[in-house]
Amino acid sequence: MIRIDDRLYDRAYFDETSARLAGQIGLKDRDDGRYAVRFAETIDWLALFFAIRKAGASVLPIHPGTPYAAARKLAIGAGCDRLFYNSPTAEVLERSQNALPVGTLLQMSSGTTGAPKCVARSWEDIDAEIESYIGIFRAPEDMTPVIACPTTHSYGLICGILVALKRGQTPVIVNTANPKYLMKVLREIERPLLYSSPAILHTLARLLPEGEQIHATMTSGTLLPDPWFAQIRARSRHMFQQYGCSEAGCIAINPDVTNAGDMGFVLPHLLPQTGSNAENADEIVVTKDDGIAIHTRDLGYRRDDGMLVFVSRMDDMINVSGLNVYPRDVEDAAMAMAEVSDAVAFRMGDRFAGERVALLFSASQTIAPQAIREWCSLHLASHQLPMDIRQVDTIPRQANGKISRREVAARHAAGEFTKSIAGAAS
Repeated sequence: MIRIDDRLYDRAYFDETSARLAGQIGLKDRDDGRYAVRFAETIDWLALFFAIRKAGASVLPIHPGTPYAAARKLAIGAGCDRLFYNSPTAEVLERSQNALPVGTLLQMSSGTTGAPKCVARSWEDIDAEIESYIGIFRAPEDMTPVIACPTTHSYGLICGILVALKRGQTPVIVNTANPKYLMKVLREIERPLLYSSPAILHTLARLLPEGEQIHATMTSGTLLPDPWFAQIRARSRHMFQQYGCSEAGCIAINPDVTNAGDMGFVLPHLLPQTGSNAENADEIVVTKDDGIAIHTRDLGYRRDDGMLVFVSRMDDMINVSGLNVYPRDVEDAAMAMAEVSDAVAFRMGDRFAGERVALLFSASQTIAPQAIREWCSLHLASHQLPMDIRQVDTIPRQANGKISRREVAARHAAGEFTKSIAGAAS
């Protein structure tokens, strides 16, 4: 059973609806189709998803906010032969001639470090992830998952819905980002476990009345800034964190988060390789049971107790005259200023140093760039200081809550943020 907002859908509903859709669109056993699905309503998308999965076909979930032209481009880019766009009547596409795997969940990578690419994971691979996830992560067995994030993304679909169903739980899906409605739902459930984005968790932490806590929160997808982490941790009776990537799914889970960088303990079906300590951080590489090694492009290390610690995205690191700058250090310094609510640091070209640090920030009041720089100089070395500082109303984030520093840098270089308070501090 699955609850979507205020309506409960039982197993019989999904069985009947999925069977009807399978017949309507011509799904057959061991189907080799590659289907792209974009429905506005979550119930329609999930019913078709279960039908496609049961048939062993491939499916590309597309976020419900995606316009038709963009959805069609995604479907073609993923090699899909049919697109279901708000209708069980498919648009037939020209199927790619490339050799493509059959029976997979197709996902477009986030594009935070480059152009998005299509990732295909077999249903067997996903089943192994779910078994491993349930085996190592026992704390939520008496909790009700509340999924306030896209169910077209693996975080909400696999770790939220499919894990809950495997455990015999009834997941609750919340389709709105309205924090007041979300708080209402959480208060109605005895022991809720909230799967959501860092931005929504931070908003709830600020809005909850003094003394009230969420029973449990799960964060994923991006490293929480220290001020956000402190607020969310204080408003969560239990706080969990998971770490992963499109190619491997969930890699590690932290059952009791005390530090934002502590990603968790690696799931038992994966073999990790990375640095041995903070001074010797190295790329996080995981090898699956089939022997395939997945390079995450993340810097990290494993402590002696097995905890996987995240340091930085390799592609986000800024090289200033041969000295490495991790964006998170700059962001945490800026956000330690009481008025600053959010920040993103990224690289910009420099004719002398090769690269310099740039910073976008949002705040509760107008703050001069020089004031930000002077504040940061109390916490950062000279090569870490942002040289171009701009205030914006909101930091641009993707639908899953992640920040693409590559995209922000490109928009900055194109002059998109010049209307906001700006000033190159020298």
